[in-house]
Amino acid sequence: MSDNQTPPDRPSNWERDVISKLAESALSEQRKARRWGIFFKSLTFAYLFIVLFVALGWLGSRDAATGGKHTALVELNGVIEADSMASADVVNAGLNDAFENKDTQGVILRVNSPGGSPVQAHQINREIRRLRGKFPGIPLYVVVDDICASGGYYVAVAADEIYVSEGSLIGSIGVLMDGFGFTAAMEKLGVERRLLTAGENKGFLDPFSPLAPKQKAFAEEMLGRIHQQFIKIVREGRGQRLKETEETFSGLFWTGDRSVEMGLVDAIGDAAYVAREVVKAENIVDFTPRENLAERFAKRFGAAIGESIVKFSGGTANVKLR
Repeated sequence: MSDNQTPPDRPSNWERDVISKLAESALSEQRKARRWGIFFKSLTFAYLFIVLFVALGWLGSRDAATGGKHTALVELNGVIEADSMASADVVNAGLNDAFENKDTQGVILRVNSPGGSPVQAHQINREIRRLRGKFPGIPLYVVVDDICASGGYYVAVAADEIYVSEGSLIGSIGVLMDGFGFTAAMEKLGVERRLLTAGENKGFLDPFSPLAPKQKAFAEEMLGRIHQQFIKIVREGRGQRLKETEETFSGLFWTGDRSVEMGLVDAIGDAAYVAREVVKAENIVDFTPRENLAERFAKRFGAAIGESIVKFSGGTANVKLR
């Protein structure tokens, strides 16, 4: 082999240059890809960080956004029950924030509820009356959307005045305890019920056992007591405005325009009308507590776990103002 020839196992100069350039190009592309990867990861992290802050309610201040004199709004939507956004804890928290704000000229409680727990409804009614006494210069008006029945109406009668739409449904002043009985079906299927209790009434209104006359009488007496409490609250709240008839407390319900004639409510009007014409503060600021994402996840997670827990409970019937 001559001195000018390149050994077969060694690359020539131009081959080395090509390999070097390819290597440099690959390294450059890797660096660029790394930089873009870091950029997008940082952007994603910042986005998730902002979403988390908003979801947990750490960003923003409601008081800072009130914008001066205003009408405060608190919403009561859905069935009134514990551990819901229509519970006494949630609604009362919103009402307290609304009344305590220095720029509040009046409060609107906008109700859209078929009723629910008599205990929760009573707690909201009582808190409204307490706040009206504590802040005598701030009136509270209830404005009804689609329905304000039973427990919803129990809450509403604590207000200074109640406003409705013509097609709103108002009333249903009564109490119910519902359930099912499967004894006939069990006899046909040949199913035997084996219920063991300590306490003769521990299986109160058990749907798989015959209805005991003594337990039925006890339940009816209890419902009657709650109904009388309901009637007393309505009479106290509406006073001389209420035009009682034999149907007023029968559990029937009426349209908004008819309920005005009966004295169950005061007038026709929506939230904007009440803020503008009654409170004289057209700017409406919402003080309704909102469920954030973290709370919603925790509640659903807790509910899923709760379904798998065996509880010591008595009966299956629920007392409702519905």
